[in-house]
Amino acid sequence: MKLEGLSLLGSGRVQPGGAPQTAVESATGVALEPKFYWASPADVDRAVKLATAAFGEYSRWSPSRRAGLLRRIAELFEANAPALIARANQETALPVARLQGETARTCGQLRLFATVLEEGSWLDARIDRANPARQPLPKPDVRSLLVPLGPVAVFSSSNFPFAFSVAGGDTASALAAGCPVIVKAHQGHLGVSELTGLVVQQAVRDCGAPEGVFSVLFGPGREVGMALVKHPVIKAVGFTGSRAGGRALMDASAARPEPIPVYAEMGSINPVVLLPGAIAQGPEKLAENLAGSVCLGVGQFCTNPGLVLVENSAATEVLLQTLEQAITAMPAGTMLNENISAEYQAGLKKFAQLPGVRRVSGTPVAGHNRATPTLFITAADQFLAQPELMTEIFGPCTLVVRCASRPVLLAVLEKLEGQLTATVHGLPEELAASRDVLAALANRAGRVLVNGFPTGVEVCPAMTHGGPYPATADGRSTSVGTRAIERFVRPLCFQNFPENCLPDELKDANPLGIWRLVDGKLEKD
Repeated sequence: MKLEGLSLLGSGRVQPGGAPQTAVESATGVALEPKFYWASPADVDRAVKLATAAFGEYSRWSPSRRAGLLRRIAELFEANAPALIARANQETALPVARLQGETARTCGQLRLFATVLEEGSWLDARIDRANPARQPLPKPDVRSLLVPLGPVAVFSSSNFPFAFSVAGGDTASALAAGCPVIVKAHQGHLGVSELTGLVVQQAVRDCGAPEGVFSVLFGPGREVGMALVKHPVIKAVGFTGSRAGGRALMDASAARPEPIPVYAEMGSINPVVLLPGAIAQGPEKLAENLAGSVCLGVGQFCTNPGLVLVENSAATEVLLQTLEQAITAMPAGTMLNENISAEYQAGLKKFAQLPGVRRVSGTPVAGHNRATPTLFITAADQFLAQPELMTEIFGPCTLVVRCASRPVLLAVLEKLEGQLTATVHGLPEELAASRDVLAALANRAGRVLVNGFPTGVEVCPAMTHGGPYPATADGRSTSVGTRAIERFVRPLCFQNFPENCLPDELKDANPLGIWRLVDGKLEKD
């Protein structure tokens, strides 16, 4: 695979135009070859038109044929993994071992959706047979299933150059649903985006898919990204990034003559509640594990535990002392890019200037995009009086809020916005007696954990990676797990259709052998 710095438009590339841009090595700031050229408005329009033309054919592909495309992408991704990982390591400073794990996750996601397609229950096929003898009116034959929406725009994230990027979960779930995908590549890893795009482009050719099924466009979100969202043919958007970016896309979508869904994941402070019994049982170990979670991946996870709530006690003092020592001892790390590094430093400065907030951090280390792990500690009254403390600092940082009592802790929880995750540590008996805490967390998060840490998202059918606004634009959705496919489909009902005009999924003979809800009963027969 050869990098040329050009957007991938269907089966080809766009022509270079405008002033070229450079990709950058995150750890040094040194420019990387080749130069990259931004897509033009005409390129965006061409990509959407190709996707529209492809939708007519691709949406009619059988589930098994779409599964074959996903599996072929995974095969080619694995075959080209060394080159992909090497470039991602340069552009993001993520360790090779981390990128190897992300490679496995990316391929696992693709294969999981292939399995989902063949299993068939995602279609939610339903059949209600006719009853001509029903009184006072005959009952019609009514059948329904989920069908693809149309071309989808996907925005790559900064912190997962594979799993939430060009061939990541949004792309996998949209392709699985039967939707062509146009990816707006992230400017923080342009080279790895082009290489991944070439992998998908080859898989599309190998599987005989129409060329407009997939494209990758380079350029700023305010120009290329907005042009995609505003294009009248785009039917849905997948986004992972900042609240400002997500809100801009949501507002642009709402202002269209035909509004479309924007599935935006926009960050979270992921509260962690440490109940007294759990603290007393082992404050030192709990503090060390918490510090490890805060600093994992230089804190650049959307599930990073950015808020910790504790009730005051003697054991709490031990926990905080150990946590301060652990955070201070954590090494500085290189962040993904200059923008994220600058925002991290600005966030630390903002918190440190607020009254009643104490800062603990290690010794700053010289180097490009370096982030020093940091701990802030404050009291509940200060937290409640200063809403700024509820904002996310994306990086190896957390805020501990000390609460004088359980009612005070609950008052803090009541003030929190929607979250991706919420965690509680407690002994079995105190968890059973803390249903008020569990309920408060469940009302504000898409995933609630007990005696664990939120960093790391298992890719499995039951997973929810979403949450009430502003964690995501739509808390009824998830970007991880097999339910992610539901974002890119809509229900379609067939009434009184002749058997030979029905899709195979709804025919009486059930030629695909899938589970269906027939006259109110789930069956395969």
